[in-house]
Amino acid sequence: MAGAIIENMSTRKLCIVGGILLVFQVIAFLVGGLIAPSPTTAVPYTSVKCIDVRKNHHKTKWLMPWGPNHCKKLKDFDEAVSRQIEANDIVFAVHIPLPSKEMSPWFQFMLFIMQLDIAFKMDNDLKENAEITLDVSLAYRDDMFNDWEEIAHAIEIRKLKCTFGSPKTVESEGRHYDCDFLPFMEIGSVAHKYYLINIRLPVNDRKGINVGIGEIKDIRLVGIHQNGGFTKVWFAMKTFLTPSILIIMVWYWRRITLMTRAPVLLEKVIFALGISMTFINIPVEWFSIGFDWTWMLLFGDIRQGIFYAMLLSFWIIFCGEHMMDQNERNRLSGYWKQVGPIAVGSFCLFIFDMCERGVQLKNPFYSIWTTEVGTELAMAFIIVAGICLCLYFLFLCFMVFQVFRNISGKQSSLPAMSKARRLHYEGLIFRFKFLMLITLACAAMTVIFFIVSQVTEGHWKWGEVTIQVNSAFFTGIYGMWNLYVFALMFLYAPSHKNYGEDQSNGDLGVNSGEELQLTTTITHVDGPTEVYKLARKEAQE
Repeated sequence: MAGAIIENMSTRKLCIVGGILLVFQVIAFLVGGLIAPSPTTAVPYTSVKCIDVRKNHHKTKWLMPWGPNHCKKLKDFDEAVSRQIEANDIVFAVHIPLPSKEMSPWFQFMLFIMQLDIAFKMDNDLKENAEITLDVSLAYRDDMFNDWEEIAHAIEIRKLKCTFGSPKTVESEGRHYDCDFLPFMEIGSVAHKYYLINIRLPVNDRKGINVGIGEIKDIRLVGIHQNGGFTKVWFAMKTFLTPSILIIMVWYWRRITLMTRAPVLLEKVIFALGISMTFINIPVEWFSIGFDWTWMLLFGDIRQGIFYAMLLSFWIIFCGEHMMDQNERNRLSGYWKQVGPIAVGSFCLFIFDMCERGVQLKNPFYSIWTTEVGTELAMAFIIVAGICLCLYFLFLCFMVFQVFRNISGKQSSLPAMSKARRLHYEGLIFRFKFLMLITLACAAMTVIFFIVSQVTEGHWKWGEVTIQVNSAFFTGIYGMWNLYVFALMFLYAPSHKNYGEDQSNGDLGVNSGEELQLTTTITHVDGPTEVYKLARKEAQE
C-alpha cells in the first residue's frame, strides 16, 4: 500500500512538471501569435532618375529624389536621348524610408534586393551571361536639413539572369524581360532616421563595362526590415528567459558539486548546453537601440551555431552514455568519430558566414554569390557541412538503434538481476525513452511550424482574432528549446537527498562488479537523478 502511494505521488509530480512546461510552451506560442506583429516588413522602392551633369564639380555628390533640395529628374530614357544626356550622367536615387516616415533602431537590420526593368530592343539586346556594373553609395542623416554622411561606397558586379517569353522580333520591342532578383545590400543595424542610396551605371565601351545589358527602364528595390513591435516582444522574451535558464543552471551545477564524486561527461555536456542557451538568451540586443552595432547579425549567427553544435553533441553523448555495455565512454575523446563531423561542419559554416556577413561589415553591398569564385567557395563550404551533417545523423541513428537493441536485451533479463542492478538498468531505459520522446516532439514541432509558416499567408484570422503564424513560430520554437534545456537540467540533476549505506550496497546485495557498473552512470550511491525519482523507481525500492 505504501509503495503504491509513493508511486502515485511520483507519477503526480512528473505530471505536474510536464503540465507546467506545457503551459509555458503554449504561452510562448500565444505571445508571438496574439501580441507580436509580423516579424518583418517588405517595402517596395522605385528609384528616381536624376541628372548629374555637374558631377565633377558638384557642391554635393548626393542626389535626393524628393524634398526641398531634390535633383533634376528625368521622366524616362527617351527624354535623356532627346536632351542628349549620357548614361554616365544619370543617377538612380532612392530615399529610405518613404516620405513622411522615419527609420528606427527597433528595425534591427535592413536587407535590400534589386529588380531591374529591362526592355527588349533589337539594336540593344541583352547578351547571354551579361553582367551589370553598379557604382553604389550609401549615406545617412538624422535630420532633414543636415548634410549626408557617407557609410559605404563600392563598385559591384551582378550577373543578370533573365528570360524573354516572346520571339525576339521587331513586334516584341518594348516588352520586358523576366529577370531574377539580385542581392543588393544588407546592413546589421538601423541606427539613423534617414538613408540615401545613389546608384550609377557607368558605361565604357572600350572596357566592355555595362555593354550588352539591354535597355534598362527602371531600378526597383525591395527593403526588408524587422518590425519594431516584434523586436520589443523578442527582447522581452530574451530578458525573461535569461534569468530563468541562469537560475536552473546554477542550481543544477550546485547539485553536482555537492556530491562526493567528480562530474561525469553527460552532466558536463548538459551544463555546457545550458551555457550555450544562456549565451543565446542574453539580451545584448538592447544595446543596439543606442549603439550602431552593425555586427549584431554575425554575432547572432555565431551564438546560434554554438548552441546547435552543443545540442547535436549532447544527443550523441546521451546515446553513448545509455549504451548499457562495458565500454568506457566517460571521456569526450571516446566520441571523436561522432563529434568530429559536428566540429568540421560548424567550422565550414563559420567560415562561410565570415566570408559573407564578415565582409559586409565593411561593404554592405558585398555578396559572396555574385562571382564564380565566391559561388564555388560558398558551395564548397555548404557541401562539406552537408556531408558532415549526413555523417552525424548516420552515427546518431546507428547509436539509437544500438541503444534500443540493448534495451530489448536487458528488459528480458531484468527479472533475474539483483535489485540494485535492475533499478540501475530500469533508470537508464526510462531516461533514454523519456528524452527520445521529448526530443522527437520538439524536432517535430519545429519542422511542422516551419512548414506551416512557409505555406500560409503569414496570419490566420478567426473571427475578430488575428494570429500571426510567423511570429508564433519564432517565439514558440525559441521558447520550446529553452524549456527543453530547462527540463534537461531539472530532470537530470542528481538528488540532494542523502541515501544511507543500507540503500547503496549492503541490503541490496551488490557485489564489487555491480558497484563498478553503478559508478559509471549518473544513478549511483550519491543518489538518483530527479527524473529517476519521478519515474517511480524509488517506489520499487
